[in-house]
Amino acid sequence: MISVNNLSYLIGGRALYKNASLHIKPKDKIGLIGLNGTGKSTLLRLINGEFQPTEGDISKSKDCSIGFLNQDLLSYITEDSILSVAMQAFEKAVILQKTIDELLHKMEVAYEDRLVEKLTKAQEEFEALEGYSLQSRAEELLEGIGFKTSDLQRPLKEFSGGWRMRVMLAKLLLEQPSLLMLDEPTNHLDLPSIQWIENYLKTYEGAVIIVSHDRNFLDNVITSTVEVSQQKLNQYSGNYTFYLKEKELRSEIQKNAYLNQQQHIKQTERFVERFRAKATKARQVQSRVKSLERMERIEDVVDDNPTMNFKFRFSQKSGRFIVELNDISKSYGDLQILKNTTANIERGDKIALIGANGKGKSTLLRIIAGTEPINGERKDGYNVITSFYAQHQLEALNVNNEILQELQQAGSDKTEMELRSVLGCFLFTDDNVFKKIKVLSGGEKSRVALAKTLISEANFLMMDEPTNHLDFLSVNILIQALRQYEGTFVIVSHDRHFISQIANKIWYIEDHEIKEYPGTYEEYAYWQKRRESQVKPKIEAKVEVKSKGEKTRSKSIQNENELKRLQKELSKVESRIEQLESEKSKLEDQMARPEVYSDHTQLQENTSLLNKVEAELIESQDVWEDLAEKIDSLS
Repeated sequence: MISVNNLSYLIGGRALYKNASLHIKPKDKIGLIGLNGTGKSTLLRLINGEFQPTEGDISKSKDCSIGFLNQDLLSYITEDSILSVAMQAFEKAVILQKTIDELLHKMEVAYEDRLVEKLTKAQEEFEALEGYSLQSRAEELLEGIGFKTSDLQRPLKEFSGGWRMRVMLAKLLLEQPSLLMLDEPTNHLDLPSIQWIENYLKTYEGAVIIVSHDRNFLDNVITSTVEVSQQKLNQYSGNYTFYLKEKELRSEIQKNAYLNQQQHIKQTERFVERFRAKATKARQVQSRVKSLERMERIEDVVDDNPTMNFKFRFSQKSGRFIVELNDISKSYGDLQILKNTTANIERGDKIALIGANGKGKSTLLRIIAGTEPINGERKDGYNVITSFYAQHQLEALNVNNEILQELQQAGSDKTEMELRSVLGCFLFTDDNVFKKIKVLSGGEKSRVALAKTLISEANFLMMDEPTNHLDFLSVNILIQALRQYEGTFVIVSHDRHFISQIANKIWYIEDHEIKEYPGTYEEYAYWQKRRESQVKPKIEAKVEVKSKGEKTRSKSIQNENELKRLQKELSKVESRIEQLESEKSKLEDQMARPEVYSDHTQLQENTSLLNKVEAELIESQDVWEDLAEKIDSLS
């Protein structure tokens, strides 16, 4: 579908890519990973045609359409409702709907055969495009990623940048391009929305490339990983967890090969040095010199997982209680956030505050910090020194300062050597510490702000979405830092892997109250899943019974809609079964060829593929039977 061949791309004389290649096939689900600044977003823009390669080419099939979600879309503002913006994905159907409305209006005053013919043709085209179900699809998707039904008619301009980005994401998903490119989509999504998008992308018909630093999100969506490293695109045939294991194996093989070659080079150089002056050995010496010149050198493995060696130091230890909240209430006009709720934070608590956007997590964080007016009592604990990290602190950095200078002005009594050590943990080494803040990327600024937070000698940390804009390496460094931290912290985050590594308590807001689960995120997720499965039947039992006539009509409409949906799913499954049967037949034919079954490696690869195809075929057949039974019961 798309082929990247021998790509080279230079920025100001620096090569981001050099002879890099990548092939994207239909239905590929690719995670694009790498350190900040290696060119992940640039690659997406090259594929999208916004940038042109310095060398090499990017070829696309004629029928390939591309949808690209990037940070530039945050600037798009309009008076149109968010539903209208999302419906722009169905441009042809929207135009037809307007035509139909105009024709109906004309026919109210002048009923002509000519108008009837036009109307019939327009309605047939509209129906062929499934026009009558498009709005419900758009509404379902918008609500799936966190919008309320009452929000759908509100103008796009009324929403913040993150929510506008969600609307643009919905529009792209509804367009269903051949290739969907998503640049950091989870930065603007809360946990329920992330999980909804995961399920949507798993069954997406087209190919997907995702740039993300959310490990769980990648693990749940992608089927292959492409790492941008050393100006190349290195592909791994599995999700992020598979990539980590496979990379470790490849690195071990490369390290051994490097050491063996280095040993061979040293032996050869010793031989040359020893016998250089002996005429009887001249031919052998010359031969070895030429072999060294011709040798293709194996590079040593670069360790891109540095260990955090930073000792946290407190000027004083806090008392048992950090903050006490008693009968707290908070509302914004008619919007009630908290009501008569009580909670305590004790020394040593590592709290992750989670939940959907709009529930009041950031408000609660400000209440804990004492910067938000409330009804009720908030009490500070003894000897508590607080440090607060939030995204707005990136803007508080002095852009004219150098990185080292910024940390020196942070009020810490650390020496320059100690500050350099801290910055080294956050990937600022050597002369990089003298870079001006104004030339740093968003991720680099986040690392500086985090470093300032951690050197503050505070015994109580509060952090609002600290992993936003951080790459995997930086997130790993932050995890190591927080694991070594002996104080107390409360962190708002939607990154499940990050939370699972650092929290010993989970807080969430439910029914305007602060609720606590005393355990890890994995334990909480398991408990919550069981809880939801038990609560669902009770909720259904409390649903108000409708009048008999209304209930019958409603059920009839529901059955009709459900029947259409099931028939559409059945059609898709049938197409997939045919495709799988064709793939299975081709693989069996290939394995019957002498050149394949005599080649152990190729035979093993084909056998593995055949097993996957057969497993998916059985699963698809089971799904088909289940759908057929449901359709039969509704018909």
